[in-house]
Amino acid sequence: MDGRKTSRQGEMKIPRESGKQMPPHPKGVSRRDFLRSTAAAGAGAALAPAVVGRAATLGSKDLNIALIGAGEEGRVLMDAMMRIPGVRFRAVCDIWDWNRGRTAGLLKKSGHDVNEYVDYQDMLAAEKNLDAAIVATPDWVHAEHAIACMEAGLDVYCEKEMSNDLAKARQMVLAARKTGKLLQIGHQRRSNPRYHHAINTLIHEVGLLGRITHANAQWNRAKKDDFDWPKGSDIDQETLHKYGYDSMHHFRNWRWYKKYGGGPVVDLGSHQIDIFTWVFKSNPKAVAASGGIDFYDNHEWYDNVMAIFDYDAPEGKARAFYQVLTTTSQGLFYETFMGVDGSLVISELHHTGNRVLREQHAPPWDIWVRKGLLLKTVSAPIQVKKDVTIDVRATPPPPGWPLPIELNKPPHQPHLENFFDAVRNGAPLNCPAEIGYETAVAVLKVNDAVDAGRKLDFKPEEFEVHA
Repeated sequence: MDGRKTSRQGEMKIPRESGKQMPPHPKGVSRRDFLRSTAAAGAGAALAPAVVGRAATLGSKDLNIALIGAGEEGRVLMDAMMRIPGVRFRAVCDIWDWNRGRTAGLLKKSGHDVNEYVDYQDMLAAEKNLDAAIVATPDWVHAEHAIACMEAGLDVYCEKEMSNDLAKARQMVLAARKTGKLLQIGHQRRSNPRYHHAINTLIHEVGLLGRITHANAQWNRAKKDDFDWPKGSDIDQETLHKYGYDSMHHFRNWRWYKKYGGGPVVDLGSHQIDIFTWVFKSNPKAVAASGGIDFYDNHEWYDNVMAIFDYDAPEGKARAFYQVLTTTSQGLFYETFMGVDGSLVISELHHTGNRVLREQHAPPWDIWVRKGLLLKTVSAPIQVKKDVTIDVRATPPPPGWPLPIELNKPPHQPHLENFFDAVRNGAPLNCPAEIGYETAVAVLKVNDAVDAGRKLDFKPEEFEVHA
């Protein structure tokens, strides 16, 4: 398999096109095509001198890390990072004493000597031995924090969405190119070994599903009250206003307000809409969407959205349906890709899908079971007796083959491992800034389509970032 390298998990092959911080591309060549062509040329030729030099300098020494944003997502990332050897937390920054104190306390109990900061600028001025920063703040300040860290000489892992403002997301891409620092965006499925096996191997290499014509994905959550906060832990109004928050309620529930985030379809949907692009090898051509504030009257963003994307994939036209609901947990979250020879159901959850289904007319899959790409079928094809009348409107349900790859780590850990491997050794990133930006373009336009009440087209240049 030319142009590929074995992943650290040793369970699948990761294509070089799936991520690398790249230098500016030539004019007249799309960024995506440039990523692919440089990847095909080999890893060493594409690495910027700064990356090669960093790899030679860092060697196997511990990496000194700052965590900016110590809320729920920040602590999820912290938990995953504490399982990775050679990562040492040196600073925790958060404007809320409650978040910052709890997180710093947990780290100190685990042997990490951390300093605490309210303002990230104070942290960058005081901490002189940092190698990288983890940005897990609300979407609207991702650009501010990530750019400042890169300009201070740090590599950055930034949670998705890159920003709720495409202009700011574009600035992040340009800052990464200008500074030569790494910028990994937190679409963690891009490093999940189960997804790599399913998409890169079964779909793209083996062609197990045949031509994929449709995709379907969802992220449903049960009804939930707004976040509260412990009595007496309020951030004072002066501090809230200094950092741009209208109230403590807005600070705790920022995802629901337009100033700070993009609503559930951005917060949750970006993970899965990103996978559409990975599978179809193309960005969407158009999107139509419907949604509304139908249940939570005190919010600004839609509590439910249903969207349909059009794609001109290399194999032909395709469409993808996506929904996010916040009043029911039915079906939880998963992605389904449907081809003429079979379908793939996949999820980060162990008990939701993670199998392929073969259409009866497709070639046998025994060879892929023997090669270890699939496990044995979980259900035999239905045998219909000759004297039973068949409903001609229905196709007998296909049997399913489980995927052989499981992730026995927290979902974010492989993506963080990929980032630290890039920082330490110059390994290719699985979700560099350019890929994160493309996803932001696709996802943020869903809300625009809901507002417009009609289908909106994408222009190819919308997905490009030029200086």
